[in-house]
Amino acid sequence: MSIRAVICDVYNTILPVGVPPADADQRWAQLWHDLLCAEVRLSRREFGAACQRIIDREHASARAVGIACPEVCWPEVVGEVLPEVAALFPAAQEEFIYRQTQLWHSLSLAEGAADVLRELASRGVLLGIASNAQAYTVRELSEQLMVAGLSLSLFSPSLSFWSFEHGFSKPDPHVFRLLGARLRNLGIKPGEILMVGDRLDNDIAPAAAQGWQTWKLAPESAGAENCGGWIALRNFLRDRLAIQVS
Repeated sequence: MSIRAVICDVYNTILPVGVPPADADQRWAQLWHDLLCAEVRLSRREFGAACQRIIDREHASARAVGIACPEVCWPEVVGEVLPEVAALFPAAQEEFIYRQTQLWHSLSLAEGAADVLRELASRGVLLGIASNAQAYTVRELSEQLMVAGLSLSLFSPSLSFWSFEHGFSKPDPHVFRLLGARLRNLGIKPGEILMVGDRLDNDIAPAAAQGWQTWKLAPESAGAENCGGWIALRNFLRDRLAIQVS
């Protein structure tokens, strides 16, 4: 069956996640100076630990009312740990949150991803997102796509699930049911949808359970079926599906 829609995970799929910058602690101090006009009150690691305690509390609260895979509102978490950030104007809050996020990881666009996404869009394949994410993820993805001359406009907003907007996350089957329902309303059947993701538990298994086709993004296929990097995915699309990827 031909593929008419491709839904992509973000982290470690479109954007491989690397190690934090070597000067993360120095940049943390500079961030306090630039946006809070203050000396560091909590070290970066103390901040991270305090945030994790709040995340654990909020997850437990959500699970208690039946949300199996909860998602937090990251600005609220940061604001509780650092009230001085909550007191900033919204644009400054957003900048603080974005810049602190860049101190925990490094990102790049996956090799071959831009070519495949560009070609799929040119062939009329609908593109969407299914990502456990926060608002800063949208900016991270946008900036990395821009490096390749692409934009978020590649992805249909109605087919893009960002967990921070919904309060729950993958692998909750509702993520895939929601996207699948929207695609059915466009005349696209479950078997005509391809999920591209790096995790069996979060991406591949729950998508397959809805009848979608799947591709597990991995550095090497090691002989596994429907598994490999973006270049291997490109060959898969060319050789096995009714999409002409040049």
